[in-house]
Amino acid sequence: MTTAPTDEPSIPKSLWPQPLRVWPGVLAVVLQWLAWMVLPRLVPEAALYGILGGILGGGLAVIVWWLFFSRAPWIERVAALVLMPIALFATSRMVHASIANGAMGLLLPILAIPVLCLALVCWAVVSRRLSSGLRRASMVATVLLACGIFALLRTGGMSGDGDSDLHWRWTPTPEERLLASTANEPAAKETAANEPAAPPSTRTAAKTVVTWPSFRGPDRDGAVRGVRIATDWSKSPPVELWRRPIGPGWSSFAVGSDLLYTQEQRGDDEVVACYNVTTGQPVWKHSDAARFWESNAGAGPRATPTLSKGRVYTFGATGIVNALDAANGTVIWSHNATADTGAKVPGWGFAGSPLVVDDVVVVATGGRLVAYDRATGKQRWLGPAGGGGYSSPQLATIDRVKQILLLNSAGAISVAPTTGKELWQYAWPSDGIVQPALTADGGVLIGSGSGLAEGMGVRRIAVAQKPTGWTTEERWTSIGLKPYFNDFVCHQGHAFGFDGSLLACIDLADGKRKWKGGRYGHGQLILLPDQNLLLVLSEMGELALVAAKPDQFQELARIPAIEGKTWNHPVLVGDVVLARNAEEMAAFRLCQIGR
Repeated sequence: MTTAPTDEPSIPKSLWPQPLRVWPGVLAVVLQWLAWMVLPRLVPEAALYGILGGILGGGLAVIVWWLFFSRAPWIERVAALVLMPIALFATSRMVHASIANGAMGLLLPILAIPVLCLALVCWAVVSRRLSSGLRRASMVATVLLACGIFALLRTGGMSGDGDSDLHWRWTPTPEERLLASTANEPAAKETAANEPAAPPSTRTAAKTVVTWPSFRGPDRDGAVRGVRIATDWSKSPPVELWRRPIGPGWSSFAVGSDLLYTQEQRGDDEVVACYNVTTGQPVWKHSDAARFWESNAGAGPRATPTLSKGRVYTFGATGIVNALDAANGTVIWSHNATADTGAKVPGWGFAGSPLVVDDVVVVATGGRLVAYDRATGKQRWLGPAGGGGYSSPQLATIDRVKQILLLNSAGAISVAPTTGKELWQYAWPSDGIVQPALTADGGVLIGSGSGLAEGMGVRRIAVAQKPTGWTTEERWTSIGLKPYFNDFVCHQGHAFGFDGSLLACIDLADGKRKWKGGRYGHGQLILLPDQNLLLVLSEMGELALVAAKPDQFQELARIPAIEGKTWNHPVLVGDVVLARNAEEMAAFRLCQIGR
């Protein structure tokens, strides 16, 4: 039997349509997601490289595969690469403000590029056997869906390592839940910005025992002296005294007698609040019609109140300086530092806590200091301009001369407390966020750790007064400790602090790292020098004890304390630890030794 001849031409196999080559795309997107999501968790110090490498490198690898090695029809190759940026741009017009403004406006592409790459590769795998029309229609739907999902999200901010706290757009924020839950509760005594000053309260300054007067304690060095605590928390764990929700803000606490003072945001009002240390119950609050918000850190004030002689001095994120009666919150005087100095509100808000020196109250409007009369609020002096910054003014005595130090984006500056006249300055372009520190032998330590400025690590400088004036000289620079917005402490010839999300110890003689260990995120810590001990509050809200010794890293204890991202400094007054973040605050009683 023979086959009938046919007139249909035979198509050579070399001209047959070739199937899509998908394995290079699969490999590229797997490596991209490993670099983006997995590497930062395994090697926190490589987080920035992993994120950038995953997004940019992985995205480029997928594009190269799709354009040159996928075997897709050219119309599909070009269409996909044209459609994706158009869809991304259209999505950018619809996303929540927290997504649009996150990561300095780059959050949407940072999140969307890996998702688009994954969507393209998955589509290529699934649609290989579909007809041309169905394949192209499904490609358009896939790209639009991959971009459109971001219009349904919001972010509650970013962690210190750049992780976004993503939620559905319609879910209420912790602040909104707080406002809803307290709407029908009895309010604490409230004062307003325009309330006239009242005579001093019967609770005089002499009756107020100030135990923690300002940011990072009496000397702003994060040290608590004269306290010893039990370190075996399996036998003597911290006992929770109270816990309550609080408005957003990165303020810490000032404590006097049985009252604590902090700052928070409540809707459109920036609030200075007073609570009872023993019970956590509100005592009074003062409200100013002001709200600062930026996507990465969220809403609320950044600075910590300062308590001095029966008054509470505060500095809001938009520049409002208040002097309030510590007993009842009555306004004594109020100023707007932006109007007084011409300074602009920085990108992350004003963050420096007020410093009371003799008869003046000093605040940092970015990288520039301004002083007000403590009694009347009259402006006393304006310091030299010095760029931006988020550090707080620091009182120091160098060569027997009392002076105010400030870190800013240009470096470090020192001024006279009475006049604001510049004594010396040291150029080192840096973050200008953490506090400067003094070594026991008179050295000055300055730090920077974001990686976004020229300065990186900790630098020790020698400052001296000579007949010809003040001199500054670098002693060493160490990248063994790179403090970002996490302050470090000095103890027995060593500095202890956060190097990224890990703790580190360096030798103050030469800057060499002694050890690095533990994972606490971008948290904060205080020093108990009598016991060679660090009390750490992790970024995840955990309390931990770590030995402040140079020989090795040793964690002694750790417990969960509060929920949510925690960048606020903890406070230890007597045997009570106070911890807060942008969602809640709590008090714990520690077991003291020798009581």
